[in-house]
This record gives sequence, structure tokens and C-alpha cells, in this order.
Amino acid sequence: MTGLFALLVALVAAATAFVAVSALCLGLGTARLAERWKSELAGAATVRIPSALAGDRQVVAAVLRALRETPGIRSARALDDAEQRALLAPWLGAEAGLADLPLPRLIAVEIEGDGPDPAGLQARLQGEAPGAVYDDHGRWRRPLRRAANGLLWLAGSVVLIALMLTAALLVLAARATLSSQRDIMVTLRLIGADDRFIMRAFVSRLTWRAFLGAVGGTAAGLAATGLLAAGAGDSVLGIGLRPHGAEWILPALVPAISALIAWAATRAATRASLRDAP
Repeated sequence: MTGLFALLVALVAAATAFVAVSALCLGLGTARLAERWKSELAGAATVRIPSALAGDRQVVAAVLRALRETPGIRSARALDDAEQRALLAPWLGAEAGLADLPLPRLIAVEIEGDGPDPAGLQARLQGEAPGAVYDDHGRWRRPLRRAANGLLWLAGSVVLIALMLTAALLVLAARATLSSQRDIMVTLRLIGADDRFIMRAFVSRLTWRAFLGAVGGTAAGLAATGLLAAGAGDSVLGIGLRPHGAEWILPALVPAISALIAWAATRAATRASLRDAP
């Protein structure tokens, strides 16, 4: 087997394994981040008291008492003016004159278990502070859930396409390799070698080179996503892109799957070449 075609098989397997592993790590990491944000939102809620009542301490105290007496709520705390301005500053700017704006009073709520009954709690809050709104962040969790599922489907689709591309390219590489070795196959037949022996010899060599190439591509894909995570530091992006626990098994399966695809592809190509050989 010539070195050029052996290198071609290894490079094809390495390139497709790199794409598959990178897509897998990015998809799993990003979906995990979306699930993490969704879980954080699920454990918190907000009550907004209209600005007209925000300065009435009795109203705020009544709302807090109602929240703390409601099953499914662990704690409730009214944010002070400095905390509310800090929340708005990234959106409106630190110099936006927030101290002069009639801001509503925000109450941070921690949820336990399945949380409270939203309709019942909203009705009670209306009795204590007309215009108060209970927000369980459901409108934010639903898009995150859809995003997490979509990212997993996208990552799976990219991995599937990469594996299909692996099969197609390896068939072409195997045919080119076997075409260059046609004289060797004819010679082996002349000295008495049967087709099973010839097929086993060629398939095992091509499969082994595809496996080694896929190992290299997998390592490169893990290194690339690792560098991306390291560049993000301890941020949620950096932490989320690192595989966790059993997730390390999935990239490790890529070389084995590539080798299996290479075995099937080269076996079919070798059988076809032997059928056409004299």
C-alpha cells in the first residue's frame, strides 16, 4: 500500500472525527448551559409592585407577608434602591439618572418544590397591592428549553453528517487505494491466495489507518474545545464547554465508530475490486 493513499485514509478519518467531536462538545456544552440557566430561573421568581405603591412600606410589608405565608415559596426579599439601579444600569447606563426615575419595587422570590399556585398567588397579591405582578420566569424558561433541545438535535445532525461523510470519503479513498494495488491483488490470486485472505489483508490495513486518523482527529477536537473553554476562563461558557462525567465516553466512541464505518466501507470497496479483477 502506497504511503500517499494510506495518508489519505488517515486524513479523511481525522478530519471527519475532528468535525464530529467539536460539534458534539459544543452542542452538549451549550445545551448544558441552557439547562443550567433554565434550572436557575425555575428556582426563582419576581414580584413587581407598581411605582405608585413602591414607596409605601406598609404595602411592601403586606406583599412580603403574603409571599412568605404562601406554600411553595422558600423566601422573599425586597430589593433596595441601590440593587434595583444596579440591575438597570447595564441596560440604561450608569449615567442615566436612575435615581430620578419612578421605579417599581422588585421582590426577589425563592421557590421550593413545585412552587406556588400562580393564579391563586396573583389574586392575593392584587388584594394587597393592586397592579402587583407575579412573574415565575416561565416565558424565559420555555425558549431556553427549546434552545437546549434544538442545540442537541443540531449537534446530533452534524455528527451524523460527519459520519456519513466519513463513509463516503473512505469508500472513495479505498477504491483509489485498491486501484493502485490491482497488480498486487492479481499476483496474490496467481500464487493461490483466495479472495477472503486478500480482503482481510486490505480491509485490516485500511481500517487500522482510519482508526489511527480518527484518534488524532478526536484528540484535536477535544484540544480545540478545551482551548476555547480555557479562553473563557471560569465563566459559564468556559465551565459549560468542558465535558462532564459520562459525557467523556461520547467523544471516545468516535474513533471506534469511524473504524467500524471504515471496515464496512473498505470491505464493500474491496469486494467490488476483487469482483472486477481478472
